[in-house]
Amino acid sequence: MIDIKHLLKVTSAWISVVYAVCYAGVALFPSMRQWFMRFALHADSQFVSDYFSFGYFISGLVIWNIVAALGVWLFAYLFNAIKK
Repeated sequence: MIDIKHLLKVTSAWISVVYAVCYAGVALFPSMRQWFMRFALHADSQFVSDYFSFGYFISGLVIWNIVAALGVWLFAYLFNAIKK
């Protein structure tokens, strides 16, 4: 049985750290976006985005925490619900 509350806390901490590192990486090295699109997603996109502010950081952090929490909650729910 998975402790869902503990798992959600760990997920929130983990996704917050990863998001902050990625946001800082793109802020310090803007060309990282194009590199990621080309080599990780196998797409050649020419979009340009200069949305860097504290408000965008916080809103992205909240959105990614919600997305991660929903995904992990669904995993834990299904894990606990499906019997061997």
